[in-house]
Amino acid sequence: MITFLEGTLEESWPGRLVINVGGVGYEVLVPLFGDEQFGQAGTKTRVLTHHHIREQEQTLYGFPDEDARDLFRLLINHVSGVGPKVAMSILSGMAAADFKEAVVRGDINTISKIRGLGKKTAERIVLELGDKVGVKDAWQAQSARATLAPEAVAKNDALLALISLGYKQVEAQKAIEKLPDHLSKPDEMLRAALRLLQG
Repeated sequence: MITFLEGTLEESWPGRLVINVGGVGYEVLVPLFGDEQFGQAGTKTRVLTHHHIREQEQTLYGFPDEDARDLFRLLINHVSGVGPKVAMSILSGMAAADFKEAVVRGDINTISKIRGLGKKTAERIVLELGDKVGVKDAWQAQSARATLAPEAVAKNDALLALISLGYKQVEAQKAIEKLPDHLSKPDEMLRAALRLLQG
């Protein structure tokens, strides 16, 4: 599994990069953010990736940060009828934070305006992310970060990471609640919760 690439940005096109890593050119499909997210051709870059493998092909999808990659994985793993192409359209059509806010509000009209999405797909996204995955509550808490204690913010970040890895909200929440009090960083909490869930 390729989780990130670090090398020289050889080519930068809308929605596509070529990164030279040790003399090997990797083609990476990216959301339509603009050049500033990944740098200019000829410069060093680091891109987080999702390595998508199907029978006929392997594709690398690239992201500027964990938020965007987590959202992409959440969409392709938890919303029926949403594959990598639709997920990339969503990330190209709306900032991750705005998309999360629209899901929390149940704003189907805003989501359905994204190119390649219709009203039915938008409804399915809101329904399945809210009801099946239970991610809406966690996103709501994430948007209220300023009023949350640092420990609550860290727990919420760990919870979202577990959900994006495929755990149901209920089981992820139970694991987070069992964590010892001395853990304060999201990555420590995530590792400890994974040990509990896999043990």
